[in-house]
Amino acid sequence: MSEARAAGRLARALDSDLFYSFRRSPVAVFSAAMALLLVLGAVLAPLIAPHDPFDLVSLNLMDSLLPPAFLDGGEWTFPLGTDNQGRDMLSGIMYGARISLTVGVSAVLFAVIVGTVLGLLAGYAGEAIDALLMRIADVQLTFPAILIALLVDGVIRAAVPRDVHEQIEVYVLIFAIGISRWPQFARTVRGSTLVERNKDYVMAARVIGLSSVRIMLSHILPNVIGPVLVIFTLTLGLAILDEATLSFLGVGLPPTQPSLGTLIRIGNDFLFSGEWWVTIFPGLALVAMVLSINLLGDWLRDALNPRLR
Repeated sequence: MSEARAAGRLARALDSDLFYSFRRSPVAVFSAAMALLLVLGAVLAPLIAPHDPFDLVSLNLMDSLLPPAFLDGGEWTFPLGTDNQGRDMLSGIMYGARISLTVGVSAVLFAVIVGTVLGLLAGYAGEAIDALLMRIADVQLTFPAILIALLVDGVIRAAVPRDVHEQIEVYVLIFAIGISRWPQFARTVRGSTLVERNKDYVMAARVIGLSSVRIMLSHILPNVIGPVLVIFTLTLGLAILDEATLSFLGVGLPPTQPSLGTLIRIGNDFLFSGEWWVTIFPGLALVAMVLSINLLGDWLRDALNPRLR
């Protein structure tokens, strides 16, 4: 019975307008394939990467700054060359993309939870709570998100002991990026909630005595979640760029946990000395990842817009 139900849901999904729009958009198909390839490479890095860049025993300084295999002096053992510590660049990019995706997805999920909860509360409660939350969001939106993330990261680093910095660095980075991105979700959810709260189904739920929390979570939230999914996709690319920027500035992840931003920062020191591959290849991987996510977000926004159907 469950298999038949699952097969029926799959058939309805493949026959939906959204999947039809996806199949008819070459850009969406290409960006989805690129994103899937990058995500699989990152997730399966421990299984398919040629080397383990975290295994210090396997590193050899004699292999440092080797060029890519297609250039003179390169070796096919290191297809994209090596960095200054002898780490394989291809393996480093795969592991770095894994860290960047983990931080980006976690930060955006945190922003979605905070923004959705506050947006629902502001839109449904109204009056003083709405005014207070939206003024806080307005003030935060006047500052670039990267500056908010830098400020939060700096305050937390100053507040905790130095010897625990490395252990909590990933969590601090996720919190800093997430807290800088919640206003977009809160304002979107608040606007949709203001429209939904006066509809008949909400009035009926109030009449039968349902609590405000249940009305917001069970009735209003499912009807305002569509725009949130679009913003999630678009914000994910920005969150990955925020992580890369913070790591490039030296306030993100340490060199022992190299994300794409850390790899670019390390390679930047060798860019003008001829070892261009140390920074160019991680940069291209970052561009491909963010571009594919943004293209998917643009397609999803258009596909869910009823005015364009």
